[in-house]
Amino acid sequence: MITIHGYSPSGNCHKLRMLLGHLGRVEGRDFRWIETDSAHGATRTPDYLAKNPNGKVPMIETADGRVMVESNAILAWLADGTPYFGGDAWQRAQTLSWMFFEQYSHEPYIAVARFICGWTPLDSPRRADLPRLRERGNEALAVMEKHLASNEWFSSTGYGIADIALFAYTHCAQDGGFHLAAYPAVSHWLDRVRAQRGFVPMAPVAAENQALIRASRGG
Repeated sequence: MITIHGYSPSGNCHKLRMLLGHLGRVEGRDFRWIETDSAHGATRTPDYLAKNPNGKVPMIETADGRVMVESNAILAWLADGTPYFGGDAWQRAQTLSWMFFEQYSHEPYIAVARFICGWTPLDSPRRADLPRLRERGNEALAVMEKHLASNEWFSSTGYGIADIALFAYTHCAQDGGFHLAAYPAVSHWLDRVRAQRGFVPMAPVAAENQALIRASRGG
C-alpha cells in the first residue's frame, strides 16, 4: 500500500493516478489518496513540512515509512521494472530527458499559466505574467509538435512515463489560454494517451476555478 498526498486538480499529482491506473492492470498495485489542498495551505502545516520541507505535492509514503517527493522521480520509481520505463540505459535516459524537459521547459509556463487563470483573482498582479508564460509555453508545445512529426511517443520504447509526465498539463493547457488546435500532432498524441488501457482522467476542477478560467480566456 502506498499513501499519496495529492491535490486532484494538479497535473503533477495526476501523473501518479495515471501510472497507477495502468499498473493496476499489470501488478495489482493499490494506493490510498489523501486530498491535500496545496492551493489553500495544506502543505504548509508543521506535520507536512516535517516530512516534506519543500511544502509541495505530490508526496508518497510507503508502508515502511519512507517518503518520496517530486512527481517525475516518483513516476520513475513506480515504473521501474515495468514496460512504462523500459529499454537499455540509453533509452531510459532518453525517456528521462523528456521528463526533464517537462519540468524545466513545459510545466513552469503551461502549468503556471493555468494556475494563474484558475486560482488567482482577476485583478491579481500575477496576471501580468500571462503573455510571457504563453509565449514560452507555446515554444514548448512547438518542440513537442516537431518531435511527434516522426515519433509516436515521448518515451523511448513505447507509451510510458515521459508521455504521462507531458500529458498531465498538456491536456488541460487550454485552461491557461493555450490553443491546442494549433498543434495537430500534439492533439492526436493526447488522443492516443487517452486510449491506453487503464487511463484515468483528471478530476474536474471546482466550480469557482472553472469560472475564473472562463473569465480569463483571451485575457
